[in-house]
Amino acid sequence: MTEKTSVPDSRSVSSATQGLMLKENSIFERSVANRVGFELPPLEVPKRSPQKYHRSKPAELPEVSELDVVRHFTRLSSWNYAIDLGTFPLGSCTMKYNPRINEEIAALPGLADIHPELPPEYCQGALEIIYRLERALCDISGLDDCSAQPAAGAHGELTGLLVIRAFHEKHGSSRNLVLIPESAHGTNAASCTLADYKVVPLKANAQGIVSVDAVSEAIAKHGREIAAMMITNPNTCGLFESNIVEISELLHGIGAQLYMDGANMNAIMGVAKPRDMGVDVMHFNLHKTFSTPHGGGGPGAGPVAVRSHLAPYLPAPRVTFRDGKFQLEHSPDTIGKVKGGFGNFGVMVRALTYIAHHGSVGLKRVSRMAVLNANYLRHRLSNHFDLAFATPSFHEVVLTDARQIKEKGVKTLQIAKALIDRGFHPPTVYFPLVVNGALLIEPTETESLQELDQLADAFISIAEAIQSGEETFDNAPTKTIVGKVDEVGAARKPILSLDDRPH
Repeated sequence: MTEKTSVPDSRSVSSATQGLMLKENSIFERSVANRVGFELPPLEVPKRSPQKYHRSKPAELPEVSELDVVRHFTRLSSWNYAIDLGTFPLGSCTMKYNPRINEEIAALPGLADIHPELPPEYCQGALEIIYRLERALCDISGLDDCSAQPAAGAHGELTGLLVIRAFHEKHGSSRNLVLIPESAHGTNAASCTLADYKVVPLKANAQGIVSVDAVSEAIAKHGREIAAMMITNPNTCGLFESNIVEISELLHGIGAQLYMDGANMNAIMGVAKPRDMGVDVMHFNLHKTFSTPHGGGGPGAGPVAVRSHLAPYLPAPRVTFRDGKFQLEHSPDTIGKVKGGFGNFGVMVRALTYIAHHGSVGLKRVSRMAVLNANYLRHRLSNHFDLAFATPSFHEVVLTDARQIKEKGVKTLQIAKALIDRGFHPPTVYFPLVVNGALLIEPTETESLQELDQLADAFISIAEAIQSGEETFDNAPTKTIVGKVDEVGAARKPILSLDDRPH
């Protein structure tokens, strides 16, 4: 590949953030006494207003018209960055495009308006969607059974760990330790705590992956106190854990389970099956791998897939197909319900639409394109930024600020904010924690070559400006509606209400 330094005229680095962006006061500052947005019709019954229900003082609500409200929130929405506006290269987040066909199917009245407590005979179509999704995830993972009930990735982690705990307790074992690599998502350790396990951290080797020796040493020290190991594959450094099969054999030798965090399945679905790696239980992130919208707190879904020996412990109720119809069943060993209804059903509809649309061939191509795109960015940027690891990347690549600090003292945070001024959302910064000054970039498969080149050119222009001394980006961002934030001041003297603001 030859390095490109030109940017298409339609969106150059210099013009990416030109344009008008309207400022906006708070909705309270738009308030005018006695202004109303709507009026209720006159009462047709006698008015009753018991004094005991009266407020001691009027509610502190803004008095605005409908037009005030519409303009206010429309202007605020124009400040947001979204996948529909441009590349969203957040590493470990898989911010891919959400196909509109997913939304069309999920919005069908028979799916969008269904009540979660309907008897099975009145919601056979919805139960079939859940059943087919769970079967598809079993096929993708190679595992035997699945529950789509968990509502998010971290919720899936907790569910999987509770399944492991139930399995060990059923067999008379009271294990209390879980091995977790230091490069893992923070939710892994948090889920262990919620499941009443203690964490044993494992260091990565120089290649950025977990070594067999590290696991062997932990087993030699803790033995059958170990209930499981949680591992993300590919890991949060974007690297494939090539020792995973041998690690699984060591764990199984002491009766421990191998849990795989499926946050990065976008790199391997259709290409490799976690079962073949020795995985016993894993969760998927439907809102990452299978293109359902996410961010801002949700919604999400974190289905858990398991081998057959763990299936009896999955959350209840389970959707099964018997006697020509879909039914709900409860295993006596289940950990119980972990989410109201059947989970985030709308997310399941979107994910199954995505899977059905792509098919097995298409899903394999998704993963291959995700890996190709990440390695293309790695190739273009490796001459301008230091790579965290020499090991080949999968779906994301980790750069560091080591070269920029050495040259001009410019750090990752300044680089990230300089990207904003060039019209791009920054990548994940300072994660994984095992890499100093990390810039974790995940372009996903949905970005075109033109978009990748524009992002790469923006990174390169920043590196060149730093090297030449032209700019240190101390005040970046300068082109956004909100400029550089006084982070120290915000922490020490937070402004929590309109009354707290300096006058």
